[in-house]
Amino acid sequence: MAGSRSDWERRDGPDRGAASILLLAVGLVLVMAGLGGAAIGTARVARHQARNAADLAALAGATDAVYGEAVACPRAARFATANGAELTSCTVDGLEIVVRAEVAVRPLPGLVRHATATARAGPISGPAG
Repeated sequence: MAGSRSDWERRDGPDRGAASILLLAVGLVLVMAGLGGAAIGTARVARHQARNAADLAALAGATDAVYGEAVACPRAARFATANGAELTSCTVDGLEIVVRAEVAVRPLPGLVRHATATARAGPISGPAG
């Protein structure tokens, strides 16, 4: 068979390189799924950090709630800052303190969101008996 093309040469027509494009598309999908998973993980960690900071700030502020907002809130703010959050609000009502902490989170490059949490500390209030 002089001059005849082999089966391999005949099949190598318009589909040449299609597998490379398919492989690149699958790789891109996997990278996007990885970025999405990392963004969700980052947001969850920030939410937990905000909750922990708010809880600890409320407990710290509750120890000085008897002295009022002027003493309790700065103490709560110090504990929130020490735990990587910013205290955005603080109110003292009697022996009860309510604080709100906020953590900046960057789930994707160039995107900034805020995870917030509120916590309350003070004496247990409820019906006796």
